[in-house]
Amino acid sequence: MQRRNWIAAVAALLAVSPFGASNAFAQTWPTRPIKLVVPFPPGGLIDNMARLVAPKLALELGQPIVIDNKPGAGGNLGAAEAARAAADGYTLLMASPPLTISPALYTKLPYKPEQIAPVALLGRVPNVLMVNPASGINTVAELTALAKSKPGQLNYASNGQGTSLHLSAELYKSQSGAFVTHIPYRGAAAGLTGLMAGEVNMMFDNLPSALGLINGGKLKALAVTTPQRSSALPNVPTMEEAGMKGYQVFAWFGVAAPAGLPAPIAQKLEQALERVASQPEVKAAMLKAGAEPAWANAQGLASFMQADMAQWKKVAAFAKITLD
Repeated sequence: MQRRNWIAAVAALLAVSPFGASNAFAQTWPTRPIKLVVPFPPGGLIDNMARLVAPKLALELGQPIVIDNKPGAGGNLGAAEAARAAADGYTLLMASPPLTISPALYTKLPYKPEQIAPVALLGRVPNVLMVNPASGINTVAELTALAKSKPGQLNYASNGQGTSLHLSAELYKSQSGAFVTHIPYRGAAAGLTGLMAGEVNMMFDNLPSALGLINGGKLKALAVTTPQRSSALPNVPTMEEAGMKGYQVFAWFGVAAPAGLPAPIAQKLEQALERVASQPEVKAAMLKAGAEPAWANAQGLASFMQADMAQWKKVAAFAKITLD
């Protein structure tokens, strides 16, 4: 008799709403701190954006957002940690380009892409193509002409194999027909130092980290990689304006979660992030850092990621890049 009463009570609880127990759980979520995994070290673009958004999101949700930096393997270690976490809303991932680049390059990943679900896109960041001012090169056309006149003799820096900066240059090569040799450095800062020292001829970098060197006259910006000019460098053309038709690369950032997040929690989280992204002070801070506010909901971010991954698969095939 008692067993029948217990079963009836559980059935009644599950019948409270279409979402059953998930909805009841979501109504109280969150009741404890939320971990936000950042798959890069402190101090970089993605980490800085996480630290901008986290306190605002904490106020919206009423619980602390604890940033957990998990760098390694080009962002794959942090993604794997988030993928393995319970889909209960208490582990989130700062989403960024490795989620679309790594599946196009790696033969093996420590997670499956379908284990991570997009929640929201928050912003985009141009990459910028730069040369040493002493080179005398003033346009992308001049750079391309020089590279074509000396096949394989010019080189470019990146922050490592398979990164957004590496693939930005390979996309340039695929569209321009120029052959430029890749020199991977241990991080973007080392690559920028090499470019200023004349060790390499060109480099793509995220605009925020290069902006000070450009404005200080230590590096010359030839073009940004977004469809529109950057408000931080309004006099610098886009790659398309510079003759690279259809060239488009974004460093981007947003929030993702382990797949299977209950729909009511996903909706509550998305709505909270939208309120954060719409705050004038958040937009102003992004712009000051060289980023562009770019809100998209889960569906919009999923579509963006699908298109981005397709582009990188083409570039990886062109450059014959395969990583283990």
